[in-house]
Amino acid sequence: MTPSRSYAFSQQGRIGFGALAALLVFAGGLALAWWIVSQPPRVERRPPPPPTPPVVDVITTEQQVQSPTLNGFGRVEAEKSTELASRVAGQLERFGDGVLPGRVVEQGEPVAHIDQADLRLTLEDAEAQLANAQAQLALEQAEQQRARSEYESFGRQLSAERRALVLREPQLRQAQAQLTQARVVRDQAALNLERATLTAPWRAMVQERLVGAGSLLSQGTAVVSLVGVEQFWVRASLPGETLDWLSPGGSVTLTSQGWPEGASREGTLLSILPNLEENGLQAQLLIAVDDPLALNQDGPALRLGDVLRVAFHTTAEEPLIALPSAALRPGEQVWWVDEDNRLQSTQVTLAYRGQEEVLIRSGLEPGQRVVTAGLAQPREGQEVRIRQRGDNTPAQDEGAAQ
Repeated sequence: MTPSRSYAFSQQGRIGFGALAALLVFAGGLALAWWIVSQPPRVERRPPPPPTPPVVDVITTEQQVQSPTLNGFGRVEAEKSTELASRVAGQLERFGDGVLPGRVVEQGEPVAHIDQADLRLTLEDAEAQLANAQAQLALEQAEQQRARSEYESFGRQLSAERRALVLREPQLRQAQAQLTQARVVRDQAALNLERATLTAPWRAMVQERLVGAGSLLSQGTAVVSLVGVEQFWVRASLPGETLDWLSPGGSVTLTSQGWPEGASREGTLLSILPNLEENGLQAQLLIAVDDPLALNQDGPALRLGDVLRVAFHTTAEEPLIALPSAALRPGEQVWWVDEDNRLQSTQVTLAYRGQEEVLIRSGLEPGQRVVTAGLAQPREGQEVRIRQRGDNTPAQDEGAAQ
């Protein structure tokens, strides 16, 4: 073999070995890539972070001598009302000046006038009968004087019965009785004439005219409806367990949705009624309001039948702790936050339970931080964060969380 052919074989061998090496490197790279891809990812395991303590709202308790303001509703009713009726028969001639629905009439002011013609004639006849009876009595007294003179001139003593007949004592008594009867008839006729003018029994407001002018009235016919304006009553209802806080004479504040904003009237608790309300079986209370139509003062007027919100101002009796009703949980349980910002619970004794406020008699001490919002599923010793002023972190609503 010549040197040139030996060199050619040597070059071919080198080329084949290089290709084989490249193929092996490529295959190894593919195998390494497949292995890397086929391996699952490795995640570094770390312990979970501690849960963030919930944010709660708290109130710091204060103990002071206080009593609750009891709230309820009441309906306005009249203290005095009447349908003024005619006490004599006759024709209604006219109503008094200004006697119109909604107008006020003073006590003793004429309200209606009944035709007096027949009544005047009756009075004149009664006066004539009275004059006749007086004359008859005078004649009989003269006859008795004559009979007494004759009896004494005889000089004889008669029995008491015969002497009474001789002296005309029965006739005298009869004449006296007739005179008394005639005087009664005259006085009755005069009284009927006076009653032909109907007058207001007290200061009142006219509610309604019940008949028209010209109507024929019999005795007892209602003519006009009146309601007293000096005082109205408000009949209110409260749960029976609140009555221990109340006593007659206490002050009451009345408000209504129909009044201007901030307007109110003051009243006085008049009495606690003995019967319960029929529907809710609540205790009934009677409140007196003077000048209810605001005729002599500035302020809203009460209207009969209106429903008012009533706030009873009770008398302070004992040291109590006031809390919002939201702080009280079922079973009269209260959660509070200790110095380490951990939850503690206690059971309290209530002196009063209202819709917006409760009064605690025992179970809490002054200065404790009581939770009012933010507890979903509280547990003893649970760490919490107290909302600071300016902190906008929402306290979780208990009802929504549950």
